[in-house]
Amino acid sequence: MKTFRSDVSNTEFPITEKISAKSIRHSILDVIQKDHPQFSHESNLSKSEFNFYKEKALSEYLTKEVGKLTDAEKTVVSSINNHEIISDNIDDQENQQLTVGQRIADKVASFGGSWTFIIAFGLFILFWILVNVYWLMNKGFDPYPFILLNLILSCLAAIQAPVIMMSQNRQEEKDRERSKNDYMVNLKSELEIRILHEKMDHLLSHQWERLAHIQEIQLDLLSEM
Repeated sequence: MKTFRSDVSNTEFPITEKISAKSIRHSILDVIQKDHPQFSHESNLSKSEFNFYKEKALSEYLTKEVGKLTDAEKTVVSSINNHEIISDNIDDQENQQLTVGQRIADKVASFGGSWTFIIAFGLFILFWILVNVYWLMNKGFDPYPFILLNLILSCLAAIQAPVIMMSQNRQEEKDRERSKNDYMVNLKSELEIRILHEKMDHLLSHQWERLAHIQEIQLDLLSEM
């Protein structure tokens, strides 16, 4: 199997891993030359070394723009380097990790904040009052001013409120994760566009160099003729 020797690590790699310095963008080439000043346009390196310096170049660019990198930004850099997708369906992931208590809290919050609950509970209170005032002639087990009913309502509110707060706190956490995911997607899109512009500039400059070289050869041939 044919091999080549990397000018970065002086290690032999398969020829299929070979990347010429001429095809490397200037931003990455500058990072390589900081560590290896002898690395020139005629040098070569392997794909794994190129990926390492590509990730390092992105990290340095982000550090320069936003300061110290967070875990989210490191994930974005890694996803670009590994060609991975970072947009996730947060709802599906969370539904798979819910505990029994969290599922109950969600159902209680969903039912407690619906018109079904309001109408049903209003009818229950009306039925309670009618039974005690008219049917039992206000001499039943809970006469006016309905102390037992007030106790039931107080207990229900005391239990329902923290359960709903549990569901709301988890919803806020989900919103934070969704915002974080949106930020990561937007940051990756911005970096990908920047990389694309660099590639286009690199290709254009490369093409102009080739055209200038071809033109010089043509001029030399014309002068000889």
